[in-house]
Amino acid sequence: MESSVTDLRHFQHGNLPEGFRQMLVDVHADAYADQMEDPFHQRFAWFVDHWTGMEGFSCVVAYDAEEPVGFAYGAPLAPGREWWRSTDYEPNNGYTSTYAVSEVMVRPRWRKQGISERLHEALLKERTEDLAVLLVDVTHPKVQALYETWGYSKAGEQQPFADSPVYAVMVKDLRA
Repeated sequence: MESSVTDLRHFQHGNLPEGFRQMLVDVHADAYADQMEDPFHQRFAWFVDHWTGMEGFSCVVAYDAEEPVGFAYGAPLAPGREWWRSTDYEPNNGYTSTYAVSEVMVRPRWRKQGISERLHEALLKERTEDLAVLLVDVTHPKVQALYETWGYSKAGEQQPFADSPVYAVMVKDLRA
């Protein structure tokens, strides 16, 4: 299938359109349709509310015509609360301002077309932070390997919630 996804739209905290939250929830429900019985995935709407309410929240949504097919979002982390702090990672020269990439997801019908990489690049393009950090389920080595091709390296592991997976903490230097 030839990719017809050409439209990447940017959104940010304080300027989210009507229906934005539900659109994210709907894309997630399609992207994780086979895992929606998992209580952690059922709480996605809570995570959307948490992230969209953060100062500095930004999101890029990919559209096929008017159909949302995927998104990437995140926000800057508060100093001292960066996810890599629980690891042995040492930032270069004290450059520690960190943007957390919370979600990168593409609906099944549109996968394997490079959309996730385009979303990720568009999300980070405007960032002024020193580092980007994201978490990858350790049971998904292919996803971790993909992020490594995007310039991330594994700094350690953490389990942020009792019912969440164990995640690889992946860090990328945005100043490089």
